[in-house]
Amino acid sequence: MTTHILSICGSLRTGSYNAALMRALPELAPTDMKLTEAPSYSALPMYNADLQDRSGFPAAAVALADAIRTADGVIIITPEYNWSIPGALKNAIDWLSKIDQQPFAEKPVAIQSASAGPLGGSRMQYHLRMILTSLKAQVFGTPEIFVGLAHTKFDEESLDLVDAGTRHIVGLQLAAFEKFVVRTKG
Repeated sequence: MTTHILSICGSLRTGSYNAALMRALPELAPTDMKLTEAPSYSALPMYNADLQDRSGFPAAAVALADAIRTADGVIIITPEYNWSIPGALKNAIDWLSKIDQQPFAEKPVAIQSASAGPLGGSRMQYHLRMILTSLKAQVFGTPEIFVGLAHTKFDEESLDLVDAGTRHIVGLQLAAFEKFVVRTKG
């Protein structure tokens, strides 16, 4: 049985370590896991209830919500900005939180983060877990992925994930997440 997993990158920068980590996932995933990159949320206006009342939901929010709903699970790969969630990702989640048929409700979600600092985005992950829990997502536990000192784990030019230990633990998380998704759906 194939599990369809949507990957959402919390960094809008193509050259980010988190985008590079997301690009590495397909080759590290179990053979029955199909990963698809989420539709872009970069053009979403800042959430404003007045805007929502006037114009409804932006097409980018609807597309992201639909992609989450149709996926078996979601992996969010995101950096830590100022000890928390990047503003663009938080804004996208704010839009999604207002949509009927909440897309994150009962959805299995795993989190990964990469950072140049030694903690690898751990503070952000705590905040993101709280937000996802408030939306009734089924947040995956362990193994957790915190890629600290990311500049030492990725090739400087290609941004390929080259660190064997990191590749191994990411593969373990993906295999465990696949089992979690199947259990959650069953």
